[in-house]
Amino acid sequence: MIQPDGKAAAWAEAERLTAHFRAAGALPVEADILQPADTLLDLYGEDIRARAYVTTDPLRGEMMLRPDFTVPVVQMHMSSGADPARYTYAGEVFRRQEIDPDRPVEYLQVGYEVFDGQGPAAADAEVFAVISDALAGLPLRAATGDIGILMAAVRGLRTTDARKAALLRHIWRPRRFRALLDRFGGRVSVPSTRVALLEAADPMALAGADIGLRGRDEVEARIETLREDAAAAPISAEEVSLIDTILALRETVPMVLSQLRDIAMDLPAVGSAVQMLSRRSDALAARGVAVDSLEFEGSFGRTALEYYDGFVFGLYIDSRPELPPIATGGRYDALTTVLGGGRAVPAVGGVIRPGLVVSLRGGA
Repeated sequence: MIQPDGKAAAWAEAERLTAHFRAAGALPVEADILQPADTLLDLYGEDIRARAYVTTDPLRGEMMLRPDFTVPVVQMHMSSGADPARYTYAGEVFRRQEIDPDRPVEYLQVGYEVFDGQGPAAADAEVFAVISDALAGLPLRAATGDIGILMAAVRGLRTTDARKAALLRHIWRPRRFRALLDRFGGRVSVPSTRVALLEAADPMALAGADIGLRGRDEVEARIETLREDAAAAPISAEEVSLIDTILALRETVPMVLSQLRDIAMDLPAVGSAVQMLSRRSDALAARGVAVDSLEFEGSFGRTALEYYDGFVFGLYIDSRPELPPIATGGRYDALTTVLGGGRAVPAVGGVIRPGLVVSLRGGA
């Protein structure tokens, strides 16, 4: 448990960070501690859904203690904000910890969010630089990635739309994604029970009229989907290899850019995303970031919040590998589309944990 003096120090650091973000042009905003759970839980992804504190209000329905600020801030902006806009906030967030009893279930979070469609690469660089500047002098390691490159690669595969949709749905679940890619690429044989089901003259005789809560129509539709998938040609070994190469990237940004340009020759669908990375690299350099030594990982961000769909980053305490990142962030354009009822606003943001900043400085 954090002692009262530790909380006071964390709040003092939160005030310093908020002032830093206000000086960068951000407007302070707040978000209710209790948030409606019905819509928002689906936007966070499996990890947060499993760790959210959820309760039921007789008048408002299912509610949850806020697990972060980004989603409610996006919701606020899309309902009443004007572009461009910059926001900052500070307050507690709540997440259950079922594995590590030493990890706090309640901690402070300070954030900086930018809604600006004029120059996404520049906005990415701005958020990374402003947050990095706020933590200047601390012994941190920066890591970056880009979920958009992997998404573009999947969309460019020569396979069925259903297979591409399945892979996109599981990008944030690396094991499931790997299993699907191996199956769609013909590396894993189809289970014998499924083969028997699809080859049967009357599959419903094997499946049963009802399975669990599924009716006959649902089961028949699922069987037809499986038949269509079985008839589809495997994803080529070359394309699977290109996906594997993207996932295995772990080098400095300039080196990764060189490799991705080569990949784009064989998988043109990633071309626009690679150009975006190049523009972001230039924008980061213009902000004074040492891009030549900045790390890029092809798999970075795949176990983070599922609303990220482009640039992602984290700042880590190398000397304390057991601790979570001191700051994280990324681009979430698709989230604005969902919460804006179809109206999209390019957006990127990041958060800092002031309690960890205090601990790193030896103040708690």
